[in-house]
Amino acid sequence: MALFCSQSIGSCLTILCLVLVQCRSALILSMKKHHHSYHHHRTAPMFQTNQSNCALFAGTWVQDDDYPMYQSSECPLIIDPEFNCQMYGRPDTGYLKYRWRPLNCELPRFNGLEFLDKMRGKTVMFVGDSLGRNQWESLVCLIYSAAPQTQTQMVKGDPLSTFSFLDYGVTIQFYRAPYLVDIDMMQGKRVLRLEDISENSKAWRNADVLSFNTGHWWSHNGGLQGWDYMESGGKYYRDMDRLAALEKGMRTWANWVDSNIDTTRTRVFFLSISPTHYKWPK
Repeated sequence: MALFCSQSIGSCLTILCLVLVQCRSALILSMKKHHHSYHHHRTAPMFQTNQSNCALFAGTWVQDDDYPMYQSSECPLIIDPEFNCQMYGRPDTGYLKYRWRPLNCELPRFNGLEFLDKMRGKTVMFVGDSLGRNQWESLVCLIYSAAPQTQTQMVKGDPLSTFSFLDYGVTIQFYRAPYLVDIDMMQGKRVLRLEDISENSKAWRNADVLSFNTGHWWSHNGGLQGWDYMESGGKYYRDMDRLAALEKGMRTWANWVDSNIDTTRTRVFFLSISPTHYKWPK
């Protein structure tokens, strides 16, 4: 089962954390229904008993001077330099002081200690491209800022990076797979396997929460293109309609989720494409 989130990184992360802690969102959707459509200041919690009345994705951004919830300088080892706007000299800070407010409910403020306590012994894994990486970094920093004295361990690698809160047995991971499906090397060429996810998925099976994303990389050309050929149905293509290729890849992923994930044990989310988060020099 998957929850689709099309808001910004901040709101998606808030909503993801809310669902993890509350564990009762009525907005979890089955990916089966989407196999044929990939287009498609501090306040007390105000959730009703029937949380389906809370339309998490219909709302507005509101200014909140209590934000941000952490300073990037307090989390220097986890945030990649290219995503650290303050370190790179951005002079304004107003963009950090917004939170997402649904139309008919109020999101509880994230509590890192409560998260650690309720997620003891659990693994949360983000899978995808730099959107997933940003989510991973943000969640780690949100938790770390609330529990700076807890013992931690970080291992950065490619494709898998791990940050562990050892006193609680909580592990937050990022697995880099921009297309989700596999890429193989064949005679020195990178082959994007639109119907194969067997290699990447080996790392995902034991997570308690899986948050997937893909999108931007499917449209890249030139030096940013991550493959030389696409393979589908045993045929190799130098290129094809990118949306058609994305649909094939999403079907492969959705079929894997339906066939391999025990939804009584593991929560699965899919985050849709976001606006670009790079500002290239002119």
